[in-house]
Amino acid sequence: MAAEGFRALNGNTLVEYIKATPSLCSQLGNLENLQIKEVGDGNLNFVYIVTTSSGSLVIKQALPYIRCIGESWPMSKERAYFEAITLQEHGRWCPKHVPEVYHFDRAMSLIGMRYLAPPHIILRKGLIAGIEYPLLAEDMAEYMSRTLFHTSLLYNTTTVHRQEVAKYCGNLELCRLTEQVVFSDPYKESEYNRCTSPYLDNDALAVREDDELKLEVAELKAKFCEQAQALIHGDLHTGSVMATHDSTQVIDPEFAVYGPMGFDIGAFLGNLILAYFSQDGHADAANDRKAYKLWILKTIEDTWILFEKKFTSLWVENKDGLGEAYLSAIYKDTVFSRAQEKYMKALFHDSLGFGAAKMIRRIVGVAHVEDFESIQDASVRAGCERRALDFAKKLLKKRRGFQSISEVVLAIKKVPS
Repeated sequence: MAAEGFRALNGNTLVEYIKATPSLCSQLGNLENLQIKEVGDGNLNFVYIVTTSSGSLVIKQALPYIRCIGESWPMSKERAYFEAITLQEHGRWCPKHVPEVYHFDRAMSLIGMRYLAPPHIILRKGLIAGIEYPLLAEDMAEYMSRTLFHTSLLYNTTTVHRQEVAKYCGNLELCRLTEQVVFSDPYKESEYNRCTSPYLDNDALAVREDDELKLEVAELKAKFCEQAQALIHGDLHTGSVMATHDSTQVIDPEFAVYGPMGFDIGAFLGNLILAYFSQDGHADAANDRKAYKLWILKTIEDTWILFEKKFTSLWVENKDGLGEAYLSAIYKDTVFSRAQEKYMKALFHDSLGFGAAKMIRRIVGVAHVEDFESIQDASVRAGCERRALDFAKKLLKKRRGFQSISEVVLAIKKVPS
């Protein structure tokens, strides 16, 4: 099948493909009662759930364009290759939180992977519904610390690191897409920008006219383009996580590249902050969402605290290993502690900056978030978005003034409802 080259599959042709692919058949067992359901609601790809009486899996196929926009915005199908190898690499270091890859067909841009069965749902949908996830902070801190540390120079030799950086340099188009939609479009006139108009028209204009904001964003864009710190997921928002009360799974790393660690950390924290500011739009007489907002804030705080603890512990455990960023012959005792402190402070401020940039683009750029979009009353939605946008601008410009995640949470609490 792969030798025939690429063709977009549908429910019928996918059946033929599965039957001709032993690695998929072995996961499904008896194919007599095979059922296929198209569930992709994302911006880029087609996703199918495939089930039989004895097995299940997910098929994901990348198309040669951005699905949410159409063929007018072409996009390389090679993103499926980078997603597949990242699932395998991140799964190597954190198998508990990354679904297994059963099959990858590069010619067809198709991945077969473990199906995350109900009650797993997209985390963003769970946050909209007001569901608390008691293990979320712990699990995401584990995932981020293990994947980022083990793909960095803190763990690897410079030779291995450069080889891996070179491998991922080919993910050009998705990097360009990130550069455009996160760091460029919101700060200028763009055909793809939109906001909750007319309520936020002036707010969007203010972003485009804020010179201080532009200078800060330029610095972050340079970091994203120039800093090959670790293998980042590249799109680690709450729509790229599936969760239950006792399971957290990270999916969709097609934007993966060697980049700044803070881009992943910030994306996740920034999307939690967006979820926080959306809650007033989902409140009703039966539930004012105040308690839930406090849970989100605690999750934000716990995620960074646990990440920092786990990451630095991995560093201490491996300080005499192969990592060449801080050679043990040079960095001993006090200077090692000082190096860690300086590194983590810079990473914290990077994370705040990238998180703020991701927030801004979700409000006045392209591809908004369901947290806000599902608020039916446009004036209420705009009010929630404005509070989030104002905080994001403050966070981006003043991030170096925050010395702890507790200070960030306190600043969020002080934003008037």
